[in-house]
Amino acid sequence: MEKARELGETNVGKLMIKFFIPAFIGVFVNALYNIVDRIFIGQGVGAEALSGISVIFPIMLIMMALGMLIGIGTGVLVSINLGKKDATRAEKVLGTGFLLMIIISVVITAITYLIKEPILRSFGATDEIISYANDYLDIILAGVIFQVVGFSLNNVIRSEGNAKIAMYSMLISAGLNMVLDPIFIFGLGMGVKGAAWATFISMFALAAWVLYHFKSNRSVVKIKRKNIVLNKTITYEILGIGMAPFTMQIANSFVQGLLNKKLIFYGGDLAVGAMGIINSIATMIIMSIVALNMASQPIIGFNYGAKSSKRVKAALRMALVSATIISIGAFTLVEAMPEILVRLFNTEDKELFRLTVPGLRIGLLALPIVGFQVVASNFFQSVGKAKIAMLLTLMRQVIVLIPLLYLLPLSFGLTGIWAAMPVSDTISGMVVTYFLVKEWKRLSSLDVGAQAV
Repeated sequence: MEKARELGETNVGKLMIKFFIPAFIGVFVNALYNIVDRIFIGQGVGAEALSGISVIFPIMLIMMALGMLIGIGTGVLVSINLGKKDATRAEKVLGTGFLLMIIISVVITAITYLIKEPILRSFGATDEIISYANDYLDIILAGVIFQVVGFSLNNVIRSEGNAKIAMYSMLISAGLNMVLDPIFIFGLGMGVKGAAWATFISMFALAAWVLYHFKSNRSVVKIKRKNIVLNKTITYEILGIGMAPFTMQIANSFVQGLLNKKLIFYGGDLAVGAMGIINSIATMIIMSIVALNMASQPIIGFNYGAKSSKRVKAALRMALVSATIISIGAFTLVEAMPEILVRLFNTEDKELFRLTVPGLRIGLLALPIVGFQVVASNFFQSVGKAKIAMLLTLMRQVIVLIPLLYLLPLSFGLTGIWAAMPVSDTISGMVVTYFLVKEWKRLSSLDVGAQAV
């Protein structure tokens, strides 16, 4: 239990640094999963193939959402129960979570295979690019169970205080993907299918690695056969906490589908490829902030369970400041050299380049406040306040953004689609600020009460 004890005793700043570095490396290489596929496909197969796998992006988000639904819910509950010094219940949470991962993976895979073509069409696949999308999706779907189990359990590894091991998980998986991509795409001439097989093998390796961890002496909590049951109370708790990030990803998936349709209408198939590039660049930036969330989540969850509000506030403050610094730095880079970033994905198609550069600049205009939003929303999730976390998530991804995607293009065409993103971020940022200030005051009052006692 030494790993768990340090969450409540070690200096918060030192803990944040200790957890952030492996979390950053882990999420950075994780982000390279889809991004590396896009770079190699864009350079080695062509712009239409790039648009084809960009259509798959909403489906990949749904798969990721399933991992978040169970993985984050399980991880938060494990942290809180370890903070309460209840390791037995923490292991029951892990057992229930593991069974949920398997059940949901099997169900979603079967459903998606049955309605695959309608889904692809609904997300904007045209006759010109659907064959690329089909080739990629057929293989990826077979690996859904490995992806969900791997990413979900890796989140629990991080939540129990084993940040370095969680980092090694992602290094092994994403590193394998990056090595296999050029071999399969270029060396064996497998094209889009090669990229999909590289990802499948990497998912399998990740699942095998994390399962081994929970059977080894390195883990704080264990997967025990007697705990692999659907405990009704724990299931509701896991789903309640995980619902906010799940809803965010599902909403993001459907928004991406809507985006694809609007982009095709106002800019053609290549505009979807442009969005794929913009998403890839934005993902690399957001992953840094996600790493901050991963570093702060076990600290916040453990100390919230231990009723140490001072340490909760210290971790939150550090995450907010760091996220804002990262966001401002990334914004400066994007606005200063968008051409260089875009050329990483395709150097041949001038029309694709022409569409992407202004889209990148406009779409990420509100980047300086995005870090604050992401960390603040994650805070409510980390302390188990699922309803607030879900509301804040939906504000940015659905409630504000979707109406803007219908309204702004009517007057500004393709530029209106790009502009919808920063306008939505700005409005949502104001709502997030209101809730965070209110919660900060509540935590401060608990500090005063503790001092009085």
